[in-house]
Amino acid sequence: MPRGGPGASCLDRLLQTDRLEYLDRDDVDDTVKRGVVRTLDRAGELFGEHDRNARLILDEVAGVADPAILELGAGHGAVSRRILREHPTARVTASDIDADAVARMAAGELGNDPRATVRTLDATEIEADDDTFDVAVFALSFHHLPPEKAARVLTEATRVAPTFVIIDLARPPAPLHLIRLATMAPLAPLWPFAHDGLISSLRAYSPSALRELAAHAGVEMDVRPAGIGPQVAVARRRAD
Repeated sequence: MPRGGPGASCLDRLLQTDRLEYLDRDDVDDTVKRGVVRTLDRAGELFGEHDRNARLILDEVAGVADPAILELGAGHGAVSRRILREHPTARVTASDIDADAVARMAAGELGNDPRATVRTLDATEIEADDDTFDVAVFALSFHHLPPEKAARVLTEATRVAPTFVIIDLARPPAPLHLIRLATMAPLAPLWPFAHDGLISSLRAYSPSALRELAAHAGVEMDVRPAGIGPQVAVARRRAD
């Protein structure tokens, strides 16, 4: 399935790639990966993304006294840290498939918080019982997954939690996408963060693609208008 969805135009179908970001490659020095993660964390701080993302998650569990929250693909763990600061009784599990990322989270603030669990976890095969969590979240990393794995994550996340929130890059219409890519491309060979940002844009899912993935996974999905910010999709298991 094209990243632009089943009805993507020919141009939109060209504006995607199977190339991996530095964060997903085994042949890239770990210092490069750490630099990209640090820049992502700092950008999230600067533009208030961490706070907005944490509030989105907490809104989903507003009626739960002591919510259990699972962060998938946590990377730097900023969303989990913000949730713990904002909610006095929330419990979070910050997870990532990258063992080095998990080790860095465990060595920091999350590792010292009694309400936090940090663990290595494959989001396509979540080692947890049904309804272990009240909500699961995948923030700014869902585009790393090819369609087959993305659909599997939708199935697994809505198994271990009744609500699964995806916060990710919005995929603009193809003409606007060309403009975005043109502004990023000159920096990509020089700056690892720009390199990964360019590939992230090419791999971002459109609303129609997310709905197609949800249909394949057998879950309900509401994709909210992105505006100028990230795209937010909320998946829930079907009543039947």
